[in-house]
Amino acid sequence: MSQDQTGEGGTGTAPTGAEMPEYAERVLDVTDLIPPGRVMTYGDIAEWLGEGGPRQVGRVMALYGSAVPWWRVVRSDGTLLPAHELRALDHYRAEGTPLREASHRAEGHIPRIDMRRARWDGGVHPEGGGEGGQTGAAPDEGRGPGGDAGGAGGRGEKAHT
Repeated sequence: MSQDQTGEGGTGTAPTGAEMPEYAERVLDVTDLIPPGRVMTYGDIAEWLGEGGPRQVGRVMALYGSAVPWWRVVRSDGTLLPAHELRALDHYRAEGTPLREASHRAEGHIPRIDMRRARWDGGVHPEGGGEGGQTGAAPDEGRGPGGDAGGAGGRGEKAHT
């Protein structure tokens, strides 16, 4: 697991004394792979795993997401997580995540994520020799980001295209 393990993130902390479900571990593993400055939607993660849907991924993030870079899992329209906008915005600015500035009429003038530029398709893992951006080509079916075979945790079942 990575940064922001304080339990004060955009999501909750795991219930004490409870073992984390295997699906939750898989969601968190994918979240850990998202490079700084990039995002995936709840639906992207569900599609990549080939299991569940956006609501199931959202539930995992709500319960266990504070142990991973939760701000990199977003709504498909790029709006920031309610009640956590300012913390998420700090992370986006620090990582250079592409944003779309809010209009003067927008409530609170909170920007949105520029989904066209920030969305990561999982095609290249930054540690696998790529630049961590969208590649235009999805990894081979049954293989994880960067073309490595999906191992324990089942990360490589289906790539998002």
